[in-house]
Amino acid sequence: MESKIEPMGESPWIVYILICGDSTLYTGITNNIQQRIKRHEDGVAAKYTRGRGPFKVGYTEIYTSKSAALKREFLIKRLSKTKKLQLIHNHVA
Repeated sequence: MESKIEPMGESPWIVYILICGDSTLYTGITNNIQQRIKRHEDGVAAKYTRGRGPFKVGYTEIYTSKSAALKREFLIKRLSKTKKLQLIHNHVA
């Protein structure tokens, strides 16, 4: 799994793209991916993902600071769906 690691930080932060059951994409950050996915599945993680499961993690990047992860999340959220799908495709390949 490809990751980008930023120097200096305390705990790893993960920027992720979920592929929702209705083929939409959701981008978020977490420091515990398993717990966060469970919260999405339980319908309590984000209003957008409620009722859109099942979910598949399509893309991840790892950062050592929350600040860096938030900046990357912001940039990814501004991408078109096509560009996000390219990230996912290139990540898996």
